[in-house]
Amino acid sequence: MRASGGTRIEWSEIPPEVQTAVGDLCGSPVVEATNQAGGFSPGLAARCRLADGRRVFVKAVSPAQNPQACRIHRREAEIASVLPSSVPAPRLIGVHDDGRWVALVFDDIEGRQPHEPWTIDDLDIVIPALGRFARDMTPTAVTSLQDVTDRHRPVFSGWRRLAGGDGDTGRLSLWAQEHLETLARAEDGWEDAATGSTLLHADLRADNLLVDDAGHLWIVDWPWACRGAAFVDLVFLLPSIGLGGGPAPATVIERHDLFATVDHDALTAVVAAVAGFFTRAAMDPAPDGLPTLRAFQQAQADVAVHWLATLIR
Repeated sequence: MRASGGTRIEWSEIPPEVQTAVGDLCGSPVVEATNQAGGFSPGLAARCRLADGRRVFVKAVSPAQNPQACRIHRREAEIASVLPSSVPAPRLIGVHDDGRWVALVFDDIEGRQPHEPWTIDDLDIVIPALGRFARDMTPTAVTSLQDVTDRHRPVFSGWRRLAGGDGDTGRLSLWAQEHLETLARAEDGWEDAATGSTLLHADLRADNLLVDDAGHLWIVDWPWACRGAAFVDLVFLLPSIGLGGGPAPATVIERHDLFATVDHDALTAVVAAVAGFFTRAAMDPAPDGLPTLRAFQQAQADVAVHWLATLIR
């Protein structure tokens, strides 16, 4: 299953004054825009050619597409503006924010997303690159970021919410129903386990990764960036790799010797938190403009819960 939350608006649907503002940021007007698939925003995400021949990447959204999307774009702009140049992320060129429309303009990265379902060849590029990134970003120089515990505390309580009667436990697998109290206890320790000083992207999926022609990995879409333990980003990533016939977490872990130095209980706690988040979130109504989000979360929950079952002793 590909990460895609809704139908994106096209460049032609952007108000003329916003189009003009984007051209002003670039120093040349947009003459061609090609929408990019994937991701969970109904806003514009387009590779654009300028009149002077340069290429940029433009994201734009208003509350009409999704009430929360503008807030997320503003946060992404704040984070992109403070990321060190050593981070393999596109450079932020400029921001237009008129109080309704928010448009972000980035350097355009020539590259492809990893194949979905994921292949071993792509994993052999992405996983080592993420390992190098984590080492280089520990400790992170971006001290203004939230800790992962502060960022995710409101949502990483899925099993505890379900155990407390908040949610339809009848939708859980038989194993999860039988072990619900154990899962809630395991999840309870995720904050101590996830604490750290590494720069985390905190939303790694195929649609947020690009591999260029030289085989270098680029990481895009940074609104959820935070600080935490280095292994946390890989826990966030693995459930999405296992979708649609991609390798299961156990296969990726064995092939790349992941988590060898991570305490078993710490790993279990963070996996429990991620699995509980996906499981409980999938039960909520779909947000405006994102009709497939809950199905995608449920698919990731299925992979994460299966992984969690192998960790629970």
